[in-house]
Amino acid sequence: MASSATRTPRQAGAPRDAAPATGADRPLRVGFHAPMKHPDHPVPSGDRTIARLLLRALTLAGCQTVVLSTSGSFNATGDATIQQRLEAEADAEAARILTEGPASAPIDLWFTYHSFHKAPDLLGPRITNALAIPYVVAEGSRAPKQAAGPWARGHALAGAGLNRADLLLVLNPRDRPALEAARRPGQRIADLAPFVDDGAWPRLGPSRRAKGRAARFLTVAMMRDGDKLASYAVLAEALGAVAGDWTLDVVGDGPARARVEALFASMSERVRFLGRIDGRDALARLYAEADLLLWPAVNEAIGMVFPEAALQGCPAVAGRFGGVPSVVAHETSGLLAEPGDAGSFAAAVERLLADRGLLARLGAGAAERVAAHHSIAAAALSLRRELGALRPARSLAS
Repeated sequence: MASSATRTPRQAGAPRDAAPATGADRPLRVGFHAPMKHPDHPVPSGDRTIARLLLRALTLAGCQTVVLSTSGSFNATGDATIQQRLEAEADAEAARILTEGPASAPIDLWFTYHSFHKAPDLLGPRITNALAIPYVVAEGSRAPKQAAGPWARGHALAGAGLNRADLLLVLNPRDRPALEAARRPGQRIADLAPFVDDGAWPRLGPSRRAKGRAARFLTVAMMRDGDKLASYAVLAEALGAVAGDWTLDVVGDGPARARVEALFASMSERVRFLGRIDGRDALARLYAEADLLLWPAVNEAIGMVFPEAALQGCPAVAGRFGGVPSVVAHETSGLLAEPGDAGSFAAAVERLLADRGLLARLGAGAAERVAAHHSIAAAALSLRRELGALRPARSLAS
């Protein structure tokens, strides 16, 4: 379902250390859009987290960033009637933005986060063509196998938008081969490593963990049908085979909670369900007190919980899906199990239970890696460099 559009543009707040855009006499004005889930969406998810992080990183990069619309284009089933409605709503929304948006908040560049066959960007190509401004897509993906079937229309629209883009920013390395294969002349493709707002989190570190107790595992994930429920099923099967003294805390909630709890019924004395926790202080304490973050990550694009845990020196055992290896470096900040393989996952957990020295090294490696490769400052520098090169010759500012 498409959400209602904002009538008043929302500008991202500038952090204390914001700096002017590189090579410019004024900040670059960026229109931001997230067709999958907008930054103010009431339901938490990795998509919402990354959208919010990108807004903060763009501001830190010296941009004046404004959300001109909260409309969405997510079509969960590919239903043709839903798709027609979403496109009609996008037509009206684009007309509104072109009439109202640039007049109240002139923009130099349009930045879209996450466009793919289930949620193609229906606004960016139209707005940028009408205003003759650069178009940037972060985490755009092409899925050739969706060219036929229920999402054929969404696939075509997402592909057309990616063709129009002047710059594609790759957060998930798995997306790059298909993007490169379809790259048009003059189009830039650049990496943008997934990142966390490390300055916004308390840094407690593993020294807070009590000694001489059962190994403490942690899982932080929503509870819904599909891949999330499949991940919980792999986790429950794997832990059912893990011997030794351990406990598991589960942070998360959602419509599939009863089914998730049922998966762990046979080990209920070891597993504690904590529900939804949004506060960074409370989450940081749980990460810091945990020996391992566990998540099979079935079909996970990235998995933002992994760098969040790494900030507190908590290593992970994760499934080798999608972009997960970009945030969990095997044998450096955690261990990667074979995708969807409960036996491989259990073996990785048992290996770390048996080798506390390796566990400690991976915890230190997790903290070092997130600081070196996944900080918001590093992301801001990348954005500043890439977007600065796209500054249009003529300004749209009044």
